[in-house]
Amino acid sequence: MKISFFAANEAEVVAAAAALGPGFTVGSTALPLDAHIAGNYADSEIVSTFVGCTLSKAVLVQFPKLRLIAVRATGYDNVDLDYCMAHGIVVSTVPAYGDATVAEHAFALLLALSRHLVACVEATRRGEFGYVPARGFELRDKVLGVVGTGRIGRRAIEMAHGFGMKVVAFDAFPSAELKETPAFRYASLPELLSAADIVTLHVPATPETIGLIGDREFDQMKPGAMLINTARGQVVDTPALIRALASGRLGGAGLDVLPQEPLLRREDALFKAGTTETASVLKDVVADHTLTSHPNVLVTPHNAYNTVEAFQRIMDTTLDNIRAFAGGAPANRVA
Repeated sequence: MKISFFAANEAEVVAAAAALGPGFTVGSTALPLDAHIAGNYADSEIVSTFVGCTLSKAVLVQFPKLRLIAVRATGYDNVDLDYCMAHGIVVSTVPAYGDATVAEHAFALLLALSRHLVACVEATRRGEFGYVPARGFELRDKVLGVVGTGRIGRRAIEMAHGFGMKVVAFDAFPSAELKETPAFRYASLPELLSAADIVTLHVPATPETIGLIGDREFDQMKPGAMLINTARGQVVDTPALIRALASGRLGGAGLDVLPQEPLLRREDALFKAGTTETASVLKDVVADHTLTSHPNVLVTPHNAYNTVEAFQRIMDTTLDNIRAFAGGAPANRVA
C-alpha cells in the first residue's frame, strides 16, 4: 500500500516505515496537505495528516485511490466526512494521546498570564533587571471554569485542585463520577461564566460548539476574568474576543488555537491563483493577527500537544490504525 505522511518529521517517518515493514511504500513531506500540493501524491492509498492539514472535497477529489485517512490527532473537524463516507474512505484518529500534555499547556498559559512571565523574560533579556511588571494573581482559592469534562478537561480539574482552586464545570453530558469530586460542581454555562475567575475550554469543534463563546458569553463573565483555549479556535468568536479585551471585560487570554491556522501558517496561500477566500475568512485572519500582538494575550502556535511522550503515543496509535485497516478491521474509526 502506498502511504503519504503530511506535515511530518522525517526521522519519525523513517521509523514508521521500518515499523510498518515491506508491505507498505512510505513517502512524506513536511508540508501540510492542501489543495495546492495534493496532486503530487495522487496515487496514495493511505494519507496520514496532522495539524494544519486540509481534507476538504477540493483536496480529496485529487486522491482517486484513497482508502484510508489516518489522522495523527484526536480532532477531525478538518476532514469532509460526508465526502469520505460517500466514497468509501475510512477515517481513523488518535482518541487519546495528550490528556496531561494539553492540560499542562493550558496551565502553562495561565501561569504565564497570571505572573506576566513573557514581559518579565523579555525585560531581563534587554538587560532591564529592575523591571517591575503589573501585579499578578495567585491561583489558590480562585474558581476555574472547565468547559468540557472529557479526558483533557478531567486532567485540568486534577491540576486545578493541586493548585488549591475550586472548580465549576459545564458539559453536555455530565459525568456521574465527577459529581462526587470535592471542590467541584457542574453548572449551566451561564452559571459557570459568572462564577469563574478563569475559563478553560476543552471541547471539540462540532456544530454545537462553533462560536460557543461569543459576545453574550463574554458579557456573562466576571469583569477581568481570563480565558484559556487549547481546544479549537472555532469555539471562540474571535471578533467578540477582541471586543471583550478592548472593553476590559476580559482581563486576558491564553490561546493555543485560532480559527484560521492554515492561512496563518502559509499566508501566501491567500494570493495563489484560484483562491477565493470569503470576506469573513479574511476578517478572521486580521483578527488573529490582532490577537497575536495584543499585550494581554499569549498565543502559542497550536503547540499544546508537543511533547516527546505525546508524539510517541500519536505515532504508535497511528501505525496501529494503519495495520488494523490493512488487516480488514479498522480501529478508532470515525467514518
